[in-house]
Amino acid sequence: MATAPRIRKTPNKWLVTVSVTFGTLMGAIDASIVNVAIPHIRGAVGATVEEITWISTGFAIATVLVMPLTAFLSAQFGQKRVYLSCLVLFVLGSILCGQATSLFSLVAFRAIQGLGAGALQPTEQAILRNTWPPEQQGMASALFGMAVMIGPAVGPTLGGIIVDNMSWPWIFYINVPVGILGFFMVYSFVEEAEDVRIANTKRAAAQRKNFDWQGIVLLSMGLSAMQYVLEEGNRNDWFQSRVITGLTLLAVFSIAAFIIRELTAPVPAVNLRLFKNRTFATGTIVGMVMFAMLLSGMFLLPVFMQEILGFTATQSGLSLVPRVLAMMLLTPILGRLYNKLDPRYVIGTGVICFAIGAYFMSHFTLQTTSSGIVAANIIQGVGFACLFVPLITTALSTVPRELMSDATGLNSLFRQIGGSFGLAIFATLLGHYAIQAKASISSHVSMVNPDTVARLNQIGQGMVARGYDAVTAQTMSTGMLAGAVARQAAVLAFEKTFLLSGIAFLFVLPLLVLLKKPNLAAGQKAPTVHVEL
Repeated sequence: MATAPRIRKTPNKWLVTVSVTFGTLMGAIDASIVNVAIPHIRGAVGATVEEITWISTGFAIATVLVMPLTAFLSAQFGQKRVYLSCLVLFVLGSILCGQATSLFSLVAFRAIQGLGAGALQPTEQAILRNTWPPEQQGMASALFGMAVMIGPAVGPTLGGIIVDNMSWPWIFYINVPVGILGFFMVYSFVEEAEDVRIANTKRAAAQRKNFDWQGIVLLSMGLSAMQYVLEEGNRNDWFQSRVITGLTLLAVFSIAAFIIRELTAPVPAVNLRLFKNRTFATGTIVGMVMFAMLLSGMFLLPVFMQEILGFTATQSGLSLVPRVLAMMLLTPILGRLYNKLDPRYVIGTGVICFAIGAYFMSHFTLQTTSSGIVAANIIQGVGFACLFVPLITTALSTVPRELMSDATGLNSLFRQIGGSFGLAIFATLLGHYAIQAKASISSHVSMVNPDTVARLNQIGQGMVARGYDAVTAQTMSTGMLAGAVARQAAVLAFEKTFLLSGIAFLFVLPLLVLLKKPNLAAGQKAPTVHVEL
């Protein structure tokens, strides 16, 4: 006897949002939380400074590999199953990382973590887009954006607290209870939209008949090589290294071949044809630049505070909190007002706020206090809040529901790549500017300069007064003067880098003319009833 179809009401959008946010937030935090624990981990696994960087590089490579394949996996197994499987993989990787006793095992387990984390962010984005009604997509993007933006800011501070009060494995173990809670909430409250499920079933059948293994292999080779170059290039002096040069060539040729393959394949694994959509392409590119600035700022500012101003890890983390609070307070407000505002004006305001914050940061000195840093941070926090909600919402506004996983996977991938490019470029520029500034200052610091001689004598006399002999005092005074020169050169390098980031971001303003006010009826009618047999 046939079973009558069971009618199920639309899932509660708030419960769905809370459920899927756990995984994204953990993945975003884990990308940066390890950095503060590296000295402790290095001693535990017996790794050198160069070797220990692989725990971050392995995670980043694994993450970017999965992101563009999210739509392919969702078609084959379903969005909900992909999310739950990746969440389990992420939690399992976290447990294994905490138990690692060697560098090799830790890098391998971090890669497992990255494979799990890579699909969480784009899958959550697709689930939220298909759960929230069209007129409330701004709020959906706001809630998603809070998790993505807060993660990199909270990670170092949380990691510092855990390492200071517990042992380093707990930066991984803390994911376990949160992951278990997230798993059961997703299992209980998240349902895949019926129209999306039907479209994915048809697509999966076509993909199995025309399996795009060439595209997947080329994508894996290209992204792995590119991410390694971006993560390790600066440490290896870029193209002075044969490994970096070889992998760069591999990345270029693999990605070029991948693009040709995906544009000609009968059923491509990654739908690059989405970039024919002007709104999606523009929003994704601007979002890529935004993340380059966000992550480079998250990297540069703590380094400046700790190495130049002498802040502790906790002090530098607390100085970043106002930026996070500004984003948290403003993001949901912009989400509610999204349909009443032209996104181009909001994004333009965000770009200008970031540039103003960068201008203030370019005037930091050795006498800068926490209050001065907080003011610049708040301005940039307002800027990022103005950027994220309209960028994500507008970029996806004209994408059909059945292609949402494709779009969110590519959008997330380009944000991740943008962040990696930003870190690589600004870290390299910082080192270059520091060398230039030191050479410039050193040209004025010589024994033929009366001011230099007077300063050395003053320092030497102070050392003698403390009980040092004349020879030791002279040696120490020379070293202290050299240290002062290097420190001032570093300040000038940071100032120039901060200013350049603000000026560079202003160049995205002309791209905003390509964005358009989204049409809420752009093929995204929200489902109201799900039917299961």
